[in-house]
Order: sequence, then C-alpha cells, then structure tokens
Amino acid sequence: MCICINCHYVDRCTTYNAVEHQHQQPHLTETPDFEATEPTINVNIRHDGDVIEMEWDVVGCLSFTESKGKWSKLRPGELVPT
Repeated sequence: MCICINCHYVDRCTTYNAVEHQHQQPHLTETPDFEATEPTINVNIRHDGDVIEMEWDVVGCLSFTESKGKWSKLRPGELVPT
C-alpha cells in the first residue's frame, strides 16, 4: 500500500500527483508545490491475457511525515486507494 495516504504532504506532493496520474485518478491538487526527498516507488505489473495492469505505490520517502488518515480527510466517504 502507498504510504502517501497517511502523509502530511499528500495533497501538495509532486510524487503523489504523478502516482495519481499513473492510476488515472483525480488529483488532490492540480498544482503540487512540494518535492519529496528520495521517494521509493514499487511498480507491480500484472498480466491478464492481453491486458497489462500496473500498480504504483510509494513505499519509502525521506520526506514522509505521518498524518494518519490525511487522504481520507481530504476525500471523505471515498474508498482509500490500495
């Protein structure tokens, strides 16, 4: 699971904005202004016949500052991305 959902900077982060783009999800902000320090992204690739699915998750980041439930507070009532 992406650590960004519990990060203080999730709504300002250029890295999370790029992950949203890869997942074709609406952005928390169109103008992120925070550059994460040394984010680590895992990309899982799945094949289902001719369909290739890619899952992008930030699994490490020197800028990570825990703010439990930050994503959920910004998107109340929506399912947390997994």
